Amino acid sequence: MPKIAKAFLAAIWFMALTLPVMGIRLNLLENRVDWRLDRLLYLGIAIFFLTLVWNWCFSRKAKGLPIFSLPASASQALRELGARRGLRRSLLGLLVLGLLIMPVGGSFYQINIMISAMLYIMLALGLNIVVGLAGQLVLGYVSFYAIGAYAFGLLHANFGLGFWACLPVGGLLAALFGLALGFPVLRLRGDYLAIVTLGFGEITRLALLNWTSLTNGPSGISDIPRPGFFGIDLTLNQSTAYLYYLTLAAVILTIIVIARLKNSRTGLALQAMREDEIASEAMGVNITAAKLQAFSLGTCWAGFAGVIFAAKTTFINPSSFTFMESAMILSMVVLGGMGSITGVIIAAIILIMAPEYLRAFSEYRMLIFGAIMVIMMIFRPQGLMSGERRKYRITKLAGERE
Repeated sequence: MPKIAKAFLAAIWFMALTLPVMGIRLNLLENRVDWRLDRLLYLGIAIFFLTLVWNWCFSRKAKGLPIFSLPASASQALRELGARRGLRRSLLGLLVLGLLIMPVGGSFYQINIMISAMLYIMLALGLNIVVGLAGQLVLGYVSFYAIGAYAFGLLHANFGLGFWACLPVGGLLAALFGLALGFPVLRLRGDYLAIVTLGFGEITRLALLNWTSLTNGPSGISDIPRPGFFGIDLTLNQSTAYLYYLTLAAVILTIIVIARLKNSRTGLALQAMREDEIASEAMGVNITAAKLQAFSLGTCWAGFAGVIFAAKTTFINPSSFTFMESAMILSMVVLGGMGSITGVIIAAIILIMAPEYLRAFSEYRMLIFGAIMVIMMIFRPQGLMSGERRKYRITKLAGERE
């Protein structure tokens, strides 16, 4: 059957399936049925052309050809631009400058979205240590996020401690719980590890929900203070801008630490364990120590992010730490490229900011969002940027024979 005929049948079939949803509206005030066939027509035209594009992409993939390719001259020019260190530093400087001046010209709504995006960047980079570098599939990562947030809320409610005193405590508690989870799962891998970590996340959520004498249950903890600035009273806008800069500094510190960790002795051991545990252990890597280091290092960043989240919202309850949050954070790591710092950052920004800026398409934004993720998994399963691998080059010593 020709491709055009297949696309036409796909459009007709899709229109028939969506007829009750998009083509009919019940007007209960006037007791009548309104037919909206024009919307079905537009949908059918869109499905027709999308099916043609979809088949074209699959045909190129089956032939081993890239979906999109630039001319050789354009590719060479881009490689030359990317190799220029001065240009990269200039672009990085412009990006940092834009982030620094954003609270000056941005609205309160935009600043809050950026704070949320940067918090998820911290969470995704922390999970990237466990999943991307160490290769340990964790599905209950949000529980450590909750531990950091509740550490701040409970310490303030019971002992009156502030943000700066609770920030290291939240990270330390999350790391300790990560170690406590790491010991029982040392011999687990793959799906079994994922199930255990998923169970730990649900246990944490149910404990926060039902331990009412400590956590107030569904009522949560309110009146959590924002970070102070040398005792100066700040307005809501000023405190939000201050929290924005604190979160930006935390993200920059996270990127630096994880970039250094990735190329350190510990990071190389984690990457070797990810590739093959048996071979890495035979080469002298302590698998037990490596796994515990991965869990503790990855979870402590979730604790830091939880403290900042509690300070941002000034109210926390168990509904903020569900499995969907863990799935979203894991999606950022997978879509960005496991082991890639730049890819994870880009994926976190896309997955957090795209739903906010697609509110104009509120009826279809989740459909668009899901379609993008499906297309990504089919045509780019390694993520936006695959994890960079170390490359070694052997150079000959001076005076050595050819």
